[in-house]
Amino acid sequence: MTPPESLRAAVMTAIDTTVVEERPVPALAAHEVLVEVRAVGVCGSDVHWYREGRIGSTRVEEPLVLGHEASGVVVALGADVSPDRLGARVALEPGVPCGRCEQCRAGRYNLCPRVRFFATPPIDGAFATHVVIASDFARDVPDALDDDEAALIEPLAVALWAVRKAGVGIGDRVLVSGAGPVGLLVLQVALVEGADVCVSDVSAERLAVAADLGASRIVDPRTDPLPTDRTVLIECSGVPSAIRAGIAALAPAGRAVLVGMSTDGDVTLPLDVIQSREIVLTGTFRYANQYPDAIALAASGRVDLRRLVTSVHPLGGVHDALLLPGRDRSALKPMVHPQQDEMTTA
Repeated sequence: MTPPESLRAAVMTAIDTTVVEERPVPALAAHEVLVEVRAVGVCGSDVHWYREGRIGSTRVEEPLVLGHEASGVVVALGADVSPDRLGARVALEPGVPCGRCEQCRAGRYNLCPRVRFFATPPIDGAFATHVVIASDFARDVPDALDDDEAALIEPLAVALWAVRKAGVGIGDRVLVSGAGPVGLLVLQVALVEGADVCVSDVSAERLAVAADLGASRIVDPRTDPLPTDRTVLIECSGVPSAIRAGIAALAPAGRAVLVGMSTDGDVTLPLDVIQSREIVLTGTFRYANQYPDAIALAASGRVDLRRLVTSVHPLGGVHDALLLPGRDRSALKPMVHPQQDEMTTA
């Protein structure tokens, strides 16, 4: 393979504004690979950066390439990378840690303070024809997964980490609050672990998908009460009222895992419920050491990643892909195909 001298990237230049630019391909460090990007999923965090220019206290202050759920093919190698990797189909784990700090040495590299995470200012992401990444974080995927499915290993890793943090097992009664892409993946992983799963959301379209994917019960909390016997809450919406209601739905000694990021950093929690029922409460931040298992789980066919893909867009259609979730509640996962010239529908 002859690596290209230039790449094209969809660059966020202002709120709600994207320009496709041609850029030189960066030089590879000895441990890095160049990946031709085949598919990139639109994440809720991409939408927040694009529509609001910020997440929490972090702001987009200079042009930024969004997109961190990506797959592709290795087309060039750094000097220390095995020649066998050339041509490998890969899912990109988008957060490359320093490997030296206390958190990294303890195996909690998702908490590395110096992690370089795609599409988190000022680090550019994967809405581009090519990206450079450390070879160890370009994870080989089998041919059982197509390019879109390989890109969605990233949110599957988020779901797998959340389910494991919750200790979900056979016989657990799980409430998944929020039926977006991560919530629907949490549903599927919890089912694999042998749990009974109820899903709550205010979108009829998303609840219908949850039912199709195996939820034993679906609830619109605006009109129906949540069950009150849940042993596990996995909260994926980040909505303060949903967090409080989900905790209140837990049985004594229940476990609550907060996955969705609230736009309000100060959320009031029902401390009387947490204390009187001895609820165990924790948060999650991305994932660590989940990609190998997520790839194996997806390849086994026990989770349906393809069901989440609702539209496909070319690199020049990144603007439309980022706006689509806010315009259409049935839009679960718009996918960007950077090598594609014209828009198609999945």
